[in-house]
Amino acid sequence: MATIQKRYDFVLYFDVLDGNPNGDPDAGNLPRIDPETGHGLVTDVCLKRKVRNYVGFAKNYQRPFDIFVKEKAILNNLIEEAHQQPQVATKEKGDKTEAARQWMCSTYYDIRTFGAVMTTGKNAGQVRGPVQLTFARSVEPVVALEHTITRMAVATEEEAARQEGENRTMGRKFTIPYGLYRTHGFISPFLAAQTGFSEEDLELLWMALEEMFDHDRSAARGLMSTRAVIIFEHSSPLGSAPAHELFRRVSHRCKTNGPARSFEDYEILLDNRPIEQRRIVVSVS
Repeated sequence: MATIQKRYDFVLYFDVLDGNPNGDPDAGNLPRIDPETGHGLVTDVCLKRKVRNYVGFAKNYQRPFDIFVKEKAILNNLIEEAHQQPQVATKEKGDKTEAARQWMCSTYYDIRTFGAVMTTGKNAGQVRGPVQLTFARSVEPVVALEHTITRMAVATEEEAARQEGENRTMGRKFTIPYGLYRTHGFISPFLAAQTGFSEEDLELLWMALEEMFDHDRSAARGLMSTRAVIIFEHSSPLGSAPAHELFRRVSHRCKTNGPARSFEDYEILLDNRPIEQRRIVVSVS
């Protein structure tokens, strides 16, 4: 299919109830929080991981929708495979990198979408993807709670002997009671032309953003849901308005005086009017 011909900017809202949306391994897996404001954070890498997983499940990891950065993948082996393709192997030495880069883009959805660095083994170049995301930030400060949990079993007989048969293992679990998060995204048709990111790829991205949390359940993450995707579709490749001005058209309103504990405590607004659909496309001319 033809690559996209228009610029897109979008706003994504999602929430978490009694869960940890993105633990920080450098802080004992505590939820990521801005220490100065108390707002919760979710990295762009975390969100891209969920998109990758959704596309992999939806397309069964079949090419051209395979995923380059997936669990247990050995990336250099995949780059080596690119160099073994006839259209790459027969190229002159100076042209192999570009040919390998093109093959990788045509084979892996996440490279066409987010880009990749493919110089860790045989050189397949670097790709700057057309789709970029910011960190997500909660719309209000959040509180991280610590819970003590008990497992009624131990790992070894020695541990059981030390506990004189009690066989209990204590642990910790961290959650946020509720948080509504907002992130921003940008899609460039110029970079899409370089990677081959198509209209079909774009529709798959929208589906992934809407449904990715439904296929990423775990006890640690609690209940996470996409609440709104507001898409600004420009009428030209260069675009018709700055992204920051478009994002100002999207806001939220808290309807409760106390701490918010569900999405029903909020309204998402577009041009100061509540939105009802989960996905909205706004034409910008």
